[in-house]
Amino acid sequence: MKISQLIREKAKKNPKIIVLPEGEEPRMIKAAETIIREGFASLILLGKEESIKSKARELGVDLSNKIQIINPKDSEKLKEYAETYYQLRKNKGVNSDEAYQLLENSLYFGALMVHHDDADGLVAGSINATGDVFRPALQTIKTAPGINIVSSSFVMVIPDCPYGEKGIMVFADCALNPEPNAEQLADVAIASAATGKALVGFEPKVAMLSFSTKGSGKHPLVDKIIEATKIAKEKKPELLIDGELQADAALIPSIGERKAPDSKIAGKANVLIFPDLHSGNIAYKLIERLAKAEAIGPISQGMRKPVNDLSRGCSAEDIVNVVAITVLQAGEV
Repeated sequence: MKISQLIREKAKKNPKIIVLPEGEEPRMIKAAETIIREGFASLILLGKEESIKSKARELGVDLSNKIQIINPKDSEKLKEYAETYYQLRKNKGVNSDEAYQLLENSLYFGALMVHHDDADGLVAGSINATGDVFRPALQTIKTAPGINIVSSSFVMVIPDCPYGEKGIMVFADCALNPEPNAEQLADVAIASAATGKALVGFEPKVAMLSFSTKGSGKHPLVDKIIEATKIAKEKKPELLIDGELQADAALIPSIGERKAPDSKIAGKANVLIFPDLHSGNIAYKLIERLAKAEAIGPISQGMRKPVNDLSRGCSAEDIVNVVAITVLQAGEV
């Protein structure tokens, strides 16, 4: 069974309420039918009810009575949400009229649903840019306590691979942050560990990757990895994390033992934190193509409550899988 299916099966054990702000998008409607049939989430589609139902009929989709449809402009919650947004943003120059107008936008309305605990998570991005998805979320839901950056990860499933958790690993950050500083890199590591635990269920063993292992190389770039590891340990003392480690020392037991004999992570890592977006993005794409790995993501992480951004080229099946991921992340909040 593919890991995406395993994630969906796991999500069934603790279904959550997920809001889909792009409710009139046909791919969302098709995905909604599958999600409700499989039973791993309750859904709220935002948009004009007649438009959503008309498109569902054209697609031959039965939305059933289990899916809630809300038009933000007609919602009884609009005034309450607008007032909340005004209170959160008035120091940034937003007035009450502007707040009301913004909350007629489904992305803002959806973010406020999550902020008010009327939904457990949000999935969007099939027709909206990443910045438009995260802007209202960062303004209202905000990042998790102690985390100051939203990052991304991929769950990599590598066939015939003995490393990580029998070939399953988390790679980060591979999609969002070009050049994180030491504190940001520490936050990426903490968030990625939580992703691994929520989605795959393993005990995270985090390796902070570098071209150096335990002082074999000297450079300011290595110093950043060492500092990031120190910060992560201070923020999360119980986290199993070590660095700086080269990739082979992080993954291969015999090399880990030789290069870092005192490390609890060397040779056992299942969460790999790359020093920058160059290395993370290159690595996951190489592994995906050369090793014929399944790359699940990008998975957004670091928010107080889960918000996931889709590719605008996503399929209905992609949406189903991302909603399942969001359900599991919500279960860890």
